[in-house]
Amino acid sequence: MELHDRLEEVFRQVFDNEALTLTNEMTAPDIEGWDSVAHINLMFGIEQAFGVRFKGNELAEMKNIGELKQFLIGKGAG
Repeated sequence: MELHDRLEEVFRQVFDNEALTLTNEMTAPDIEGWDSVAHINLMFGIEQAFGVRFKGNELAEMKNIGELKQFLIGKGAG
């Protein structure tokens, strides 16, 4: 499964939305239900799915989904 598909699956689970389709330009306000609790769940979900660790506010500082993908690729998760 490609990185994009794996990431989309994590987002669908966290936000309980099977119809959620990610694009590289998407940001938190684009996704219904992305609040502080969902952010923590998303962070842990991504860490578990990809075997990575976020430092501090790293995930929140990313501009969009595309930047998150680049982070994952840089960590060897791609």
